[in-house]
Amino acid sequence: MSNNIKRLTAVVVGLGMAGTLAACGSSDGGPGSGDSKTVTLVSHNSWAASKGVIAAFEKQSGYKVNVLEDGDAGQAVNKAILTKDNPQGDVFFGVDNTLLSRALDNGLFQPYEAKGSDRIAPEYRADQEQHRVTPVDTGDICVNYDKKYFADHKLAPPRSFDDLVKPQYKNLLVTENASTSSPGLGFLLGTAAKYGDEGWQDYWKKLKANGVKVVDGWEQAYNEEFSGSAGGKKAKGDRPLVVSYASSPPVEVVYTDPKPTTAPTGVAQGTCFRQVEYAGLLSNAKNTKGGKAFLDFLVSERFQEDMPLNMYVYPVREGAQVPPEFVKYGPQAKDPETMDPAKIADHRDQWVKSWTSLVLK
Repeated sequence: MSNNIKRLTAVVVGLGMAGTLAACGSSDGGPGSGDSKTVTLVSHNSWAASKGVIAAFEKQSGYKVNVLEDGDAGQAVNKAILTKDNPQGDVFFGVDNTLLSRALDNGLFQPYEAKGSDRIAPEYRADQEQHRVTPVDTGDICVNYDKKYFADHKLAPPRSFDDLVKPQYKNLLVTENASTSSPGLGFLLGTAAKYGDEGWQDYWKKLKANGVKVVDGWEQAYNEEFSGSAGGKKAKGDRPLVVSYASSPPVEVVYTDPKPTTAPTGVAQGTCFRQVEYAGLLSNAKNTKGGKAFLDFLVSERFQEDMPLNMYVYPVREGAQVPPEFVKYGPQAKDPETMDPAKIADHRDQWVKSWTSLVLK
């Protein structure tokens, strides 16, 4: 896979937006809105959009889009918080439900209700009183498996969290560090949602005893440790189980030449945690008028329908169409684990601290 394709697969993550391009240039600026003709988006490294879709926004709104990618999701959020008094841009995209409270508590965003927000599915909305963030996409963090490995070993792949601690899957799983990686944190939260505030630690003791390997981030886990990456042709790793996304299998199909008739990787549906990503107008943004126009654009039907095969996530806008190959090879989990953002806010830091002591020491 090229670096760009690696980035695409990393998006979650996994995984609608509202309004139309006509609305993009109609936001009111107000005092201090700035008159810059450039709007700067700060994001994680997995941002991607079709050139034609961005060009259409630029033509309609009159703003030139500048994108600043700032590492993985956790790194990008932390840097944005540290620079909030003199932000690097106008809009931040890529804070998810696992880190949302950290961003809000640190005053990262200013209120703005994007035009078309009423078309966003209610289950993805957050901060509805102040509208400091706009839902953009959703996806599922799940264990992926290498179909060829399990077929060759005549072993059924795991289907659930419970399966992963069974002896037949010893030394097969690689996951990401929950303190440095968005999918790693999502997987931890999935186990906490499944086994409860106390039970998740016992589960991780069993997972550690069963040989789980922990690496810093998604790219290392998926592209270096996982045996099923890159369509199974150039795999470097020897671990046939990896924490990734339900939307990773479509990448293995779309970017493999010739295209296989079925995805070479599968998803353990009983290991999924639902992720939602948000964007917001940065506090102290220099171009608030342009930033508001860009947020309107992110919830437009055109951008929402462009996302699946660019960032490998699902739209949150009701009625947005998803490409058939994405639906076929990367369907959303039927019954993913979820957690209230308020509970994540209350427990995340302590859970990560306990997880680090339990798993890494």
